[in-house]
Amino acid sequence: MSLQSKRWRVAPPVSAKDLARLPDLPSLIVQLLHNRKIQAPSEARDFLLGQTPGHSPFELKGMYPAVERLSEAIGSEELVAVYGDFDTDGVTATALLVQALSAAGAQVLPYIPSRVDEGYGLNIEALRELYRQGVRLVVTVDCGIRAIDEVEQASRGLDLIVTDHHSVGDDLPPALAIINPKQPGCLYPFKDLSGVGVAYKLAQGLLLARELNGIPAEVTANDLLDLVALGTVADLVPLLGENRELVRRGLEKLRTSPRPGVEALMADASVRRGAVDATAIGFRLGPRLNAAGRLEHAMLAYNLLTNTDPLETRALAGQLGRLNQHRQELTEKTVAEAEAQVQAGDPDAYLYLVASHEFEPGIVGLAASRLTEAHYRPSVVVEVGQEESRGSCRSIPEFHITRALDRCQDLLVRHGGHAAAAGFTIETGNLDLLRERLQAIAAEELSGAELQPVLEIDQELPLEEVGWATHDLLGMLEPTGMGNPQPVLCSPGVEVRDKRALGGGKHLKLALRDGRGAAWDAIWFRQGHLIDQIPGRVDVAYTLDANEWNHRRQLQLYVQDLRPASAP
Repeated sequence: MSLQSKRWRVAPPVSAKDLARLPDLPSLIVQLLHNRKIQAPSEARDFLLGQTPGHSPFELKGMYPAVERLSEAIGSEELVAVYGDFDTDGVTATALLVQALSAAGAQVLPYIPSRVDEGYGLNIEALRELYRQGVRLVVTVDCGIRAIDEVEQASRGLDLIVTDHHSVGDDLPPALAIINPKQPGCLYPFKDLSGVGVAYKLAQGLLLARELNGIPAEVTANDLLDLVALGTVADLVPLLGENRELVRRGLEKLRTSPRPGVEALMADASVRRGAVDATAIGFRLGPRLNAAGRLEHAMLAYNLLTNTDPLETRALAGQLGRLNQHRQELTEKTVAEAEAQVQAGDPDAYLYLVASHEFEPGIVGLAASRLTEAHYRPSVVVEVGQEESRGSCRSIPEFHITRALDRCQDLLVRHGGHAAAAGFTIETGNLDLLRERLQAIAAEELSGAELQPVLEIDQELPLEEVGWATHDLLGMLEPTGMGNPQPVLCSPGVEVRDKRALGGGKHLKLALRDGRGAAWDAIWFRQGHLIDQIPGRVDVAYTLDANEWNHRRQLQLYVQDLRPASAP
């Protein structure tokens, strides 16, 4: 990466007409809303006050038969299994649905597959084992929408309810019920729920049905919103519409009455209870929960979320913290090897596919993200096995990676995902063919495209005008994330008074000052190698955050990009 590695696109100033439409709001807020295509007064009010209406769970196709079958299982005391996934979205979805079903009177068993031994999605051997344990009804969360063969085989002895949010293939599994807002014929207005969001809607539907029948449960749907916030933010689904409202309400619960396991997790991550926000979930809490499934077993994270003993939750949180540290070390090692393969191959390729027997299956997705971030290319990182290999993909907005895998499905054992991220299992002997085909598809779709990321800048602002008042205004857009990004400001012609590397040379810390003496500390993560390229005066693009250290709270600029000052 170099200075101004991104194309800067500064939003044009709002017009006097736009300002007049929202006369009671500061001009900066009007600008930020306008940039997010929120212009009508009613939309602005709902967005800022967090009053986006939710939707009835029974608008989801498949909800009625799913609730009916679960109610039958509760009445007949059947053993029900919740089959989850090993990432944060899947683990929180598993914990949420197990809690809701247990509170409704069900006998319920959680099952999360091993990433190393079983891989993503439904595993027929696991389903057979559940059957041997007496399970006759399985509810999937965050998986199953592409498991056509597995559901067909399992349906000979099991009833399956598939809840998922991933992209739907040409065919649907022959399950008793499917709940996925993306499936054909589903009229649910909001299509971008996370896996835990879909699980929440099922829990909401079940609890509502029981309440209407005069059978209240020990928990309410609101009691589950902390788990929804954790999984939704960690899974990087758009924080708009219903997602944003669910996360906003979930953050309130995390700040005021977190469950014991989450409180222990926050303590280990040095996140103050009242200060937890989407950024804290994305960068501190979510990675720790994810580390369990990446390096050991996701049931560690599940046990933390469902445990109520303070000593046990403290020990589990500490274990996840140590796993996360080890995960960071393995990620650096894997990224270095992946980068070496890219440079030894064709660095100008439209898509990278790197593979090694040494790659850890829980790390390949992180390495793919880092390659895509560094080169702005779709990237595939594969852990090579003797007979089967598993790959993780990350992509750019110009290239839908799951559709590309759909065009290669004859080479794959299984696959699934979203536009920007996907995973697959493949027979090892087909890896070279997959590389050739994916690179050909990428060349076909990306040839002629300007492959450089765009940095969307909300407003240019002199550094002297930045302060706590600005920070508080920006906070009105929280929770921010995918689809509702944290506002990016830029300040031109800033003097670099000091620069030094941090974290063993990984990061850059800068002391910035404008012409009127306004001074700021700024940090630029993972760009320590650029220290000798930083000129004396720069235009700086950044987000603004409060940094808390030793009980002191101060503002800091988090650099998104730098370029030499555009004006003398």
